[in-house]
Amino acid sequence: MSAPEGPTFRELAVQALSSVQHGYDLLAPKFDHTGYRTPASVLDSVTGALRGLGPFGSGLDVCCGTGAGMGVLRQVCRERITGVDFSAGMLAEGRARTPVAPDAPRTDWVRADVRALPFGPVFDLAVSFGAFGHFLPRELPGLFAQVHSVLRPGGTFAFPIGAPARPGSRHYWELLAFDTAMRVRNALWRPRFVMYYRTFRLAEVREELLRAGFEVELRALEELGRRADGSPRCRLVVATRPV
Repeated sequence: MSAPEGPTFRELAVQALSSVQHGYDLLAPKFDHTGYRTPASVLDSVTGALRGLGPFGSGLDVCCGTGAGMGVLRQVCRERITGVDFSAGMLAEGRARTPVAPDAPRTDWVRADVRALPFGPVFDLAVSFGAFGHFLPRELPGLFAQVHSVLRPGGTFAFPIGAPARPGSRHYWELLAFDTAMRVRNALWRPRFVMYYRTFRLAEVREELLRAGFEVELRALEELGRRADGSPRCRLVVATRPV
């Protein structure tokens, strides 16, 4: 899962036996050399879709990590972009890698728990990439309510969600094995490390977004292809706070 510059097996093991926050603090310097970083193909496809919905004034990257989503916001927001994460290590890496350009929007990095966002309704766009596996299903209503609260009326919350692995496929069994291992680990070890790949299901996510007060639209990310049955491999969830 990692490039040669990425973490060793021992480093990943130490991370996995830590809390989520401390684990990412440890992983931060090598995070971008792991398979956990959102692929460029996904980032580019989402950027293209958001260009068709924008431009936007201010943007928020929810659970920004080292800033992959900040690169998307930088291309579609005119005024200001903000990354929020609870890992100081990940924020430090993101801040250090922020390109300096005279025409770039103002960029801020904020350490906070996204379940209690320290902002008012000041954003036109919120995005998130690859972070939802760190939240238990019972936490999604509160998380979505927080994002809803920091968007201006008419604001958009957008994120990609991949098609589920086909039952019986190799990918299906790999994800099942990973989630099972994490559940066993969390039953036997403290602090917990919440990271599950099979708990963020589109139908349930859509229902929770509606409950939080969003209007929800799904858009196929055509650049990422379609499966044999014609369904998209990845969709962009576009949740709008009504005016």
